[in-house]
Amino acid sequence: MNKLMLTTLVAATLSLAACGGSNSNDTNDLAQFSLGISDAPVDNAESVVACFNAIELTGNGSSPRTFTVGEDIEVPEENDLCTNEEGQPITNTIGINLLEFTGNESMMFLEDAEIEAGQYGQLRLVMADGSYVMTDTNSDGEAEKVSIQVPSNELKLDGFIADAGGNLNFTVEFDLRNSMTNPVGQSHYILKPRGVRLVDNSAVGHLKGSVAEGALLFNETCTVAPDDESQPVAYVYLYEGSDLEASALADNGGNEENEPYASTAVYFDGVDTYDFAMGFIATGDYTAALTCNDSDNPEADDDIEFFLTENITIEASSEPIELEFVGAASE
Repeated sequence: MNKLMLTTLVAATLSLAACGGSNSNDTNDLAQFSLGISDAPVDNAESVVACFNAIELTGNGSSPRTFTVGEDIEVPEENDLCTNEEGQPITNTIGINLLEFTGNESMMFLEDAEIEAGQYGQLRLVMADGSYVMTDTNSDGEAEKVSIQVPSNELKLDGFIADAGGNLNFTVEFDLRNSMTNPVGQSHYILKPRGVRLVDNSAVGHLKGSVAEGALLFNETCTVAPDDESQPVAYVYLYEGSDLEASALADNGGNEENEPYASTAVYFDGVDTYDFAMGFIATGDYTAALTCNDSDNPEADDDIEFFLTENITIEASSEPIELEFVGAASE
């Protein structure tokens, strides 16, 4: 376990996706609530498995509203991703390999549940035992299973307002390069709430893009046409606001003025293109920045050089907006 392994984890997202539109409930004080799972590409990991056993909504002037796996949430027939030390499936738990649901794809987790209208203080994801990363970075070059721990076994997220007779549509996005740490001297990852955010799915878009080979050749730290296509060749960071100076852009854990909204890896397709993608981005204007530095430790202010930047506007759409890095180096 080291910083190199840590930087192999990038931007996973958990999508809380309710059905859109309005509905005609018999009672006007209810709203519809659904939950789905989605993910952005994760580099250098064979699988990233998150294990859940409940969703909890707090506030709204009453006791927490809890949806429990095995009671309110149906357990899939094949559900052996989350296992105990004896290798037996953990009961009342849903395990999801986030890498199976990338970009703007999602898996429905809780569908059409009714909740009382009102203002909820927090949405909490209650984690079960058994979460892990399967990585191929051990000394023998073989896959290694590394456990993930979550403080208090809960991820406490922002609240929201549920309008009477309406539907909820949110995405909880995990930027694992920011929220996942590997403490020195410990053999597990810790998933922290930083880098995890709640966005409204009615006001999000998606991004896909490419990097011209000439842009990579501009910087001597970049790798062009690697033999191992599973290895990232570069990284794209996204920042809120247009025309931001590269020198004012922080890495994950950095001290510069502008903190990253999200980040993801760039991969060679084996032929002639270098591609990246991000999903579930809140609408607005952004600066996208390109680097080939891979030593981004979210616990430290690393020296990351961003050598190209591009402005991008994200609009609400299910179709990704395209971006290409082709220009000259940023000043």
